[in-house]
Amino acid sequence: MHPDAAEELHELSTSCGYDVVGHTEAKREKPDPKFYLGSGKIHEIAEVAKKESAVTLIFDVALSPAQQRNIEKETKLFVLDRTELILEIFRQRAKTKEGRLQVELARLEHLSTRLIRGWTHLERQRGGLSKTGGPGEKQIELDRRMIGSRVKALREQLKKLEKQRNTQRKARQRGSLLTVALVGYTNAGKSTLFNRLTKEGVYAADQLFATLDTTARRWHLGAGEHVVLSDTVGFIRGLPHQLIEAFKSTLDEAVQADLLLHIVDASSPARQEQINEVEKVLSEIGAGEIPQFVVYNKIDRLDRKASVVRNADGSPKAVSISAMSGEGIDLLVELISEISKQHIVEETPPEDDEDWLKEFER
Repeated sequence: MHPDAAEELHELSTSCGYDVVGHTEAKREKPDPKFYLGSGKIHEIAEVAKKESAVTLIFDVALSPAQQRNIEKETKLFVLDRTELILEIFRQRAKTKEGRLQVELARLEHLSTRLIRGWTHLERQRGGLSKTGGPGEKQIELDRRMIGSRVKALREQLKKLEKQRNTQRKARQRGSLLTVALVGYTNAGKSTLFNRLTKEGVYAADQLFATLDTTARRWHLGAGEHVVLSDTVGFIRGLPHQLIEAFKSTLDEAVQADLLLHIVDASSPARQEQINEVEKVLSEIGAGEIPQFVVYNKIDRLDRKASVVRNADGSPKAVSISAMSGEGIDLLVELISEISKQHIVEETPPEDDEDWLKEFER
């Protein structure tokens, strides 16, 4: 089991607005096809929930539609699995038009996979208009067709927004500044670090998925040096595939970057597992080969000093900092400046792109 699984599920649940009254863990050689857990464990959970007046049961795994339906019928509780919980958090947190469209697309695509067996009411049939014979069209087919039409419309809208994003990105690239993207597990402190470096006011909080929307700004390093810094959505164990697909245009900020700063919560006992999860997603979106180094954040919670570790060739491997207190930020700036100077920079942007920097002043 993931070292921090229980605590992470608790944080996900509270981030979604639930009051957690208890949790339980169980071990099985393989999931029960009907209830995922054994029937005895399901009955035990139902009794505890009744005693605590709980109305929702959340599983830290992906349930099949049949399992979810069976558990709800047996326990009389509303059942969420990990995928649906994360999708709901994303729905609540999406602020921009693109973010809301991406989340809606992910939710509909997830729903479409559960129409086959998940909804008993979808087995009803309706007769065709102006027809007297034949069984008509099943409700499930109507719902699937409506979802398909909406998914198509969402994809078209997102494609237009993606073109706008690509135009903005090309303008930045023509400016030839080093582009740096912050990536990492959710709640590692990316937005706090982004605010510290750029003096922006991006929302940051000690909660999972505090921000979903990618923000790019010009970062002044000093002595006339600048780079482009992007804050991206956080990753998490078991990030639903639908979300990765829907957010690919947003995550493309990481794919197109010259350098990735992999932000890690140094105080987390599960930090190595979190690092592995981030690397897994980066590989999946095509960003696995982009140069990066690790930024160990939150050293203010540990008895640890700011420091830099280098590879055998002298390139930076890791730096320890605290985005909250500011300790080690000077070391991070020095490393980025060092890499920026190695980056090929045009002395002036092309004349037709003289306004490209305005993108970061909004």
